[in-house]
Amino acid sequence: MFTYSDKFYEYLQAMDELLLPVNYQGRELEFPVKMYSYGYTFRVEVLIGETVVIFEPDEEGSYRALADKAMDVGLLKVVARALEKLS
Repeated sequence: MFTYSDKFYEYLQAMDELLLPVNYQGRELEFPVKMYSYGYTFRVEVLIGETVVIFEPDEEGSYRALADKAMDVGLLKVVARALEKLS
C-alpha cells in the first residue's frame, strides 16, 4: 500500500488554504486547495472555477477526481499530477 510522507501531511495541514500552481495549455494557473481527513485517509478539495473538485488518493499514490459536473479531463489530470508531486 502506498503511504504519504509526513512532510506532505504537515505541508497541507499547516495551511488552512494554499494555492496550487499548475501549467495547463501554456498558461500558469493557481487553484485554492484545502485538505481534510476522511476516514483513514484524506481528501484534497480544489476550487476550479466555481466548481469544487475532490481529489482522493488511491492505493498506487495517484489521485482520482470527484466532481458533480463535467470537467476538462486534461486539467484534472494536470492538477492530480501536481498533487502527486507534493506527496
